[in-house]
Amino acid sequence: MTASSSIPVPPKGVWVPSPTFFTHSSPSPYSPTQPAVDYGAQTAHTLFLARAGITGVVLLGSTGEAMHLSRFERSQLIKSVRQGLDEAGFEKFPIMAGVLTNGGLEETVQWLDDYKEAGAEFGLVLVPGYFGGGQGVWGEGHSGQEGVVRWFQEVLKGMKSKEMGIVVYNYPGVSNGVVLEPEGYRALAKDPRVVGCKMSHGNISHHLQVSLDPKINHERFRVFSGFGQQLGPIVLFGAAGVIDGMSAYYPKTVVRLFELAQKDDFRPSERAELNKLQYVVSKAEEFVVKYGLRGIKEATYRVAGFGDLEAARVPVVARMGEKEWEEGRKKYLMEIEEIEKTL
Repeated sequence: MTASSSIPVPPKGVWVPSPTFFTHSSPSPYSPTQPAVDYGAQTAHTLFLARAGITGVVLLGSTGEAMHLSRFERSQLIKSVRQGLDEAGFEKFPIMAGVLTNGGLEETVQWLDDYKEAGAEFGLVLVPGYFGGGQGVWGEGHSGQEGVVRWFQEVLKGMKSKEMGIVVYNYPGVSNGVVLEPEGYRALAKDPRVVGCKMSHGNISHHLQVSLDPKINHERFRVFSGFGQQLGPIVLFGAAGVIDGMSAYYPKTVVRLFELAQKDDFRPSERAELNKLQYVVSKAEEFVVKYGLRGIKEATYRVAGFGDLEAARVPVVARMGEKEWEEGRKKYLMEIEEIEKTL
């Protein structure tokens, strides 16, 4: 077995960045005024996703509020979900876990080592962005973004596990506007332990350039978007899929859209279905654009039946009122609701 063959590669498909569930029935062990993590609800929701055809789950990403959990809670969350999946017969259902340290090398390595020990196959590592892209940290090396490339290389050197796949996470909205350029991905993809990327921005050209780059081994490096509204356009040109928050509560519709988008040949009826599904998914994603994390948590509770809307950790405390929910639902979600019921 070669070194690269022992490193897992994230399967193509629809992944869900799951919200972290809390419960007001008991306080956090670290603060009497903050709710505890609901490990049972987290496991139950992940099983709901697995049974709906979702490819894998991302725990503790941006939607999962990793920065609001303690080190113990993060590890325990992964352990609990992994145990629940295994006991339910989903031993091969993969877990990816988010590392949102924003640049601290020692802390980043610690999170990854903890995650691997807890049962995660992949680490979703946020591109460091504290200094932004224009303050001398990028350098003028072979990639044009040498500072970030070297940062990831140092992370890889420091990790105890040499068999954990790293997915590069570029989310400019939380990283001081930093956008990793296609040549940066090309440089990082040379390391067999860097097995993919998630781009949470609207530059479809970057998705396509990296997905089609002839200098990247696309069997070992997978490109995902963080937006379901980009699914069809990028999968049609070689991307691996999406890591999409709306799929936490409408999983079957997004899975069906992916199944159609990856087809090489379409019957006329399938082309029509693909177009319809991309339209309703794109429209429904506007709900997430408008309401953000609280919208995802609200919909996961109201649509899928998971969560406790009275339990939230500061600063994410506001929930949607009845009027606001109904307005958003009627404007964005009615069509996808009907499709989800048929699948």
